[in-house]
Amino acid sequence: MTTRRVFMMQSVVGASVLASGTVMAAAPMVAETDANAKGLGYVADTTKADAKKYPKHTAAQLCNNCALFQGKAADAAGGCPLFAGKQVAGKGWCSAWAKKA
Repeated sequence: MTTRRVFMMQSVVGASVLASGTVMAAAPMVAETDANAKGLGYVADTTKADAKKYPKHTAAQLCNNCALFQGKAADAAGGCPLFAGKQVAGKGWCSAWAKKA
């Protein structure tokens, strides 16, 4: 038999799980057409970076090996503080790229 106290505790835990599930949902990907992305020269594929505009860019510079990337090196996408609430492609690049220490 379930007591009222047990029922209330289960309700609170259940609501917490549901609420955290919505927070854990993946953020949308940043679009290359986004104003901030355009300003930083962001591309989802590092090989498509504008070589004339960014002559110091190399194909080895990827979002997933940037100091700003908020994910693991093997992740296909991850967060970036430059694009709040959005994810960048792990194989992407922008002009703010900085080597991970």
